[in-house]
Amino acid sequence: MDHGGHGMTMDLPPFTLERGLEFTGEPFFLVGSLLALGLYGWGVVRLRRRGDEWPVGRVVAFALGVLSIALVMCTALNEYGMVMFSVHMVQHMIISMLSPILLLLGAPVTLMLRALPAAGRGRKGPRELLVAFLHSRYVRVISHPAFTIPLFIASLYALYFTPIFDFLMGSKVGHIAMMLHFLAVGLVFFWPIMGVDPGPHRPGYVMRMLELFAGMPFHAFFGIALMMASEPMIGTYTSPPASLGIEALDDQQWAGGIAWAFSEIPSVVVLVALVYQWYRSEQRQARRSDRAAARDGDRELAAYNAYLASLQAREARGQ
Repeated sequence: MDHGGHGMTMDLPPFTLERGLEFTGEPFFLVGSLLALGLYGWGVVRLRRRGDEWPVGRVVAFALGVLSIALVMCTALNEYGMVMFSVHMVQHMIISMLSPILLLLGAPVTLMLRALPAAGRGRKGPRELLVAFLHSRYVRVISHPAFTIPLFIASLYALYFTPIFDFLMGSKVGHIAMMLHFLAVGLVFFWPIMGVDPGPHRPGYVMRMLELFAGMPFHAFFGIALMMASEPMIGTYTSPPASLGIEALDDQQWAGGIAWAFSEIPSVVVLVALVYQWYRSEQRQARRSDRAAARDGDRELAAYNAYLASLQAREARGQ
């Protein structure tokens, strides 16, 4: 096989959705997906057995997140993505912008913190190590907007518009490493914004929205740059296999259009999630305020009744 004139050629029939979704079972992501689902399922079962609830919506979100990764990495989409820029861009957009949001909505860190047993005083088990990691300086740095937003942007421009991309696409290991990078960058970028799991940076809802919209326009500009280019810009995709029946420039324009259009999807999903979280937070605050007011009212009523009782006692003594 050979990836588009970059050293290896992969003779594939013309792309169709049916062919693209054929299961191929890429080992690394298949094992990772099964392991993630297994660990998450273990955590949910452990909570249920001790009588604790775990929202079904979180289970569904996490499962969809894992399945979305398997969809683009364990099917023929992964093979077509090696020789078609447009299919690769579908992989990139899903694994970096949709999968992380779904995984984070599943609150896996919160689940593990609740499910893992405490090691006991003076000892360190998996739960204590996870807590220490969440409070580490490393996590504070990589989850800070001053780091996440530039990383999110650089993952596009510094990767695609330099020789790094062609180098990574020259081997299966490099390709897997690149996809892992996309997933990690998406998780790090959306983690503080989603605010479901605990973390060192939890800005207010307005600031989270600003962080979200700070990165999205650069995705759109990246897509526009690909669409408006007059010649192929990525070495890996300059010579697609003749069997595909596509032109490199047309394929690049499709890739740009996908990158441009896809930047809107996570914005809408995250915005809806943030508005819902904001609404729930306001509802909880209102209930707390009502309970506090009720307690204050009860205390005032008790004091008033005590006052009336003291008056009656005085009258009784006076008689």
